Amino acid sequence: MSIADDLTRLEQLRDRGSLSADEFQRAKNKLLSDSRPTEPMLQAVNGFRRSATDRWLGGVCGGLASATGMEAWLWRIVFTLMLCTGFGLLAYLVLWIFVPLEQSVPLVRVS
Repeated sequence: MSIADDLTRLEQLRDRGSLSADEFQRAKNKLLSDSRPTEPMLQAVNGFRRSATDRWLGGVCGGLASATGMEAWLWRIVFTLMLCTGFGLLAYLVLWIFVPLEQSVPLVRVS
């Protein structure tokens, strides 16, 4: 069931008198607050970019570092260790191809 369906069901219960206005408001607030934890995760995934400044090859590790808060050198070690399985190289190449490069802001000199 979607949030819209749940809200409609709550409104129907309120209109029939099964829920008081206070109970309806509490249930609505709980329903809406339960649905929000995914938003920061979606924003992080949608905002993930390869780094234009912290890069050795494609900027994937630098981008992961800025997205997760982990240091880039740790991500480089992770990918190096994953090279042993072959998955590290594949994952790095896929991220390099499909993740866009961050926009670099040109420096403006103020005189």
